[in-house]
Amino acid sequence: HTRSASVSWAREMCIRDSTQTAHLNGLPRWFTLVAILALVWNLLGVMAFFGHITMTSEAIAELPQAEQALYSAVPIWATIAFTVAVFAGAIGSIALLMRKRICYPLFVVSLVAVLVQMFHSFFISNSYEVYGPGGTVMPLMVIIIAFLLVAFSIKGRNNNWFS
Repeated sequence: HTRSASVSWAREMCIRDSTQTAHLNGLPRWFTLVAILALVWNLLGVMAFFGHITMTSEAIAELPQAEQALYSAVPIWATIAFTVAVFAGAIGSIALLMRKRICYPLFVVSLVAVLVQMFHSFFISNSYEVYGPGGTVMPLMVIIIAFLLVAFSIKGRNNNWFS
């Protein structure tokens, strides 16, 4: 009976100590999950980018005519914005996972690039006419998640989660 009581007490102290350490550290337990999800999201963006820039002329020719015209009319600045958005976001996510302060400016750069890229999509190209209302869902998600990653990195910076 005494032995189990001391084991129970030790286990309780261990749990209490780890909880206090996590609390003192200020890092919520869900932080790593959010950082991993951010990395997966941004790596999907990198994959989409490579799919975009490596699309062959044969693959483009298989698209409907309206999509072919849309694809061929993308200006270089929009492609550069796409490049900056996905790579700054992916590197920012790696920095977030590593708990490095540099994630904040990387997410800001990614957000600005996303806004430039989406400016082209929403206001210059006729993507809405080609894809319809359903074609706005993913671009809006990209914008919202980019804003959320900036906000999350600000929260982390303010709570001293980063080194």
